[in-house]
Amino acid sequence: MAVGIFDSGLGGLTVLSAVEARLPDLPLVYFGDNAHTPYGVRDADDIYDLTTRGVQALFDMGCDLVILACNTASAAALRRMQEGWVPQDKRVLGVFVPLIEALTERKWGDNSPPRPVAVEHVALFATPATVSSRAFQRELAFRAVGVDVEAQPCAGVVDAIEMGDMILADALVRSHVEALMRRMPKPEAAILGCTHYPLVEDVFRDALGEGVAVYSQPDLVAEALADYLARRPEFIGDGQGTRFVTTGDPASVSNKATQFLRRRIEFTAADI
Repeated sequence: MAVGIFDSGLGGLTVLSAVEARLPDLPLVYFGDNAHTPYGVRDADDIYDLTTRGVQALFDMGCDLVILACNTASAAALRRMQEGWVPQDKRVLGVFVPLIEALTERKWGDNSPPRPVAVEHVALFATPATVSSRAFQRELAFRAVGVDVEAQPCAGVVDAIEMGDMILADALVRSHVEALMRRMPKPEAAILGCTHYPLVEDVFRDALGEGVAVYSQPDLVAEALADYLARRPEFIGDGQGTRFVTTGDPASVSNKATQFLRRRIEFTAADI
């Protein structure tokens, strides 16, 4: 048994890397649905079908706890999965809540009514599907009032990162930041609502300028997972090391993953 990490492609490797650093002895299985990436331009039903197929594969591999290290899947599929699909003895968690808990300075399990928080103007950068779902705003409303969220759908950024074209990714990020700041000139905080975006976090920070607090997910998710497993140790598992599986071409995906993490990563083909 291990903890599963699911992503539509390679972005979830940023979460995996942070989890490995925070919990070095935790057995993990990483599933990348590279054959169908990106999810951010798909409709909600398509995202749900692909996500449940991938998560079921992780269940079949012995993962009783799965992290959706994909904001699009978390936004478009997680609630529907939790309400009627996830078996009682399994758990599927998303990546939005740790981010919002950090932004609102609320700890896990704080179910008190929503209240004003320190920030009032928040920029959200995410895929088109995540933005259109309004999942971030919905989760935020459970915890905070009086927060103005301006969302920017960042079309093309994930594709550029997956292709390894960081020059294009840089240009696209700057264009999207400029577009958002025409509508919200002075955000106090910026949410990088895609696990690919930490790979270009320095570009976001430079384009946003000083004085904007940037919230990126990997370390926040890793810390939240550590807290969860401290409370629910039965989900830790007794596997060994980390496995990497993909629906894409294993050799190509391995080479790209190696470039991202700067260490050799070997994917095998997913049996689905």
